[in-house]
Amino acid sequence: MLQVFAFDKIGVVLSDLYFVDPNPGQGQQGPERGVRLEVRILSQGELNGSIYSARPIEVGQPVWRADLLEAADAPGSLNRAHHHPNFHGWEPGKRVFERGLSSDPVHWVGEQLANLEDLLDSAGLAQDAGLAADADDLRKSVPDIERALSGLLDRVKAGELANAPDGDVTSARISWL
Repeated sequence: MLQVFAFDKIGVVLSDLYFVDPNPGQGQQGPERGVRLEVRILSQGELNGSIYSARPIEVGQPVWRADLLEAADAPGSLNRAHHHPNFHGWEPGKRVFERGLSSDPVHWVGEQLANLEDLLDSAGLAQDAGLAADADDLRKSVPDIERALSGLLDRVKAGELANAPDGDVTSARISWL
């Protein structure tokens, strides 16, 4: 499931995630599942028809990511929750583990999103008036994003989302993000 909160230049995207890496790195031992949330650059495309036509929307490069993950065999633990304060193009930077990500993930993520300026600084993005307006709009939307995040986490914990595919899987990434 993919959920998107779109502002003018920035968007917040959330998706459930089931992941098996056959060459585990950065501490992954076995399958992971949970919710991934990213702050992404957005852009509007030109209309491809009349003034009534649908507008193309691009959900572009990531700026920041929170991975609210757990070992697939440890439901509810969030024992692999971490975030990536920056990206190198499309590749995430180093995993950073914070206690709040496991103990109170929804609140912790909400606090990060409420301070978009710091997230953009950490990512090395220059800020302008448009991004400042997005930061204000994002702060106002944090309660809605927290509800969406909480709902996804509840559905993962209940076994409705982020489930393993059928069969014996040695490599998988099941997610929009």
